[in-house]
Amino acid sequence: MMTDFWDKNDLPKGNTVLIEGPLRSGHKIDYDGNVVVMGDVNAGAEVRATGHIIIFGALRGMVHSGAQGDIHAKVLALMLFPTQLRIADHITCPPQGYEEIAGKAPEVAQITGGKVVIEQLIV
Repeated sequence: MMTDFWDKNDLPKGNTVLIEGPLRSGHKIDYDGNVVVMGDVNAGAEVRATGHIIIFGALRGMVHSGAQGDIHAKVLALMLFPTQLRIADHITCPPQGYEEIAGKAPEVAQITGGKVVIEQLIV
């Protein structure tokens, strides 16, 4: 299934920080707003945001969007292989073997029907 990342009337609001370059193991970003990473988020790195998280690279670390309870927050990555993905108070980990089937197209994670759903992004 494919999804549009944002409805044209629901563009991100609030502050946004741009992180240029990859986040390596041990790096931690905690931001009140949206976070855009221009590079990979490697295993052992963490990104926490009260808004959306967008990664122009591979996500192999831990992310938490909507960290203050925003169930409308989303996570987008060109390659989505997180060790753990959180949106508001929902937590998920990819199933065994997920890397073999993922990464063929950008993906977006969002809460749909009370659970975290990962879908290919329509660009």
